[in-house]
Amino acid sequence: MKPWLVIPCYDHGEALADVVASLARYDVPAIVVDDGSGPQTRARLAELAAAHPWLTVHRHAVNRGKGAAVVTGCRLAAHAGATHALQLDADGQHDTADVPRFLDAMAKHPDALVLGVPVFDASVPKSRLYGRQISRALIWLFTLSFDIRDPLCGFRGIPLAAALRLFDRERLGERMDFDPEFIVRLYWEGAEIVSLPTAVRYPEGGLSHFDVVWDDLRLAWLYVRLAGGTARRAPRLLGRRR
Repeated sequence: MKPWLVIPCYDHGEALADVVASLARYDVPAIVVDDGSGPQTRARLAELAAAHPWLTVHRHAVNRGKGAAVVTGCRLAAHAGATHALQLDADGQHDTADVPRFLDAMAKHPDALVLGVPVFDASVPKSRLYGRQISRALIWLFTLSFDIRDPLCGFRGIPLAAALRLFDRERLGERMDFDPEFIVRLYWEGAEIVSLPTAVRYPEGGLSHFDVVWDDLRLAWLYVRLAGGTARRAPRLLGRRR
């Protein structure tokens, strides 16, 4: 297994500096996809890349969305020789001390999606927590299983061969709708799911790009489309459970 870290970033320059510092000890190559950030973050990323030879920065000229940044990062990592990507956020929400646990699970289950299951502290906004429960229930319906314990956590291990086949065949949502759609469609393709509980916190003063109107609408439209796909796949999904 040859893993790379893939980190989508949009105006999280200062928070990312702390994330990068905590990742340096693992000696794993990383690519940060700057999704059209402003000049301050661009300058900070240039400094980080200069200070850390294991870190590569790729820039989208305009903001395209978290999903688009993850796809770009996965493609670039695969082109560099990676077999797996470990995706995590740039804003400091994820506990980088769990990176070895994810890498170990990815090595033991090389064809599986290794998904973080958030263990929240008191910092989680209640609106985000309740909305998450709705998404979980819908994903269980669309997969006819409880295998995917959390569809929204951005801390996940990705087998790149399967992911790139999906990216080449399907046009996935490019923003906050990417995370659940990617998981469901790979599950439909037969991917094994491995779940790892991991601490997730919302840093005080953290910058969130979740748009409660447009991103909720994108998720709603995604769930409508996935419902149709579930109906067609129901016999095979039920057979998989048996």
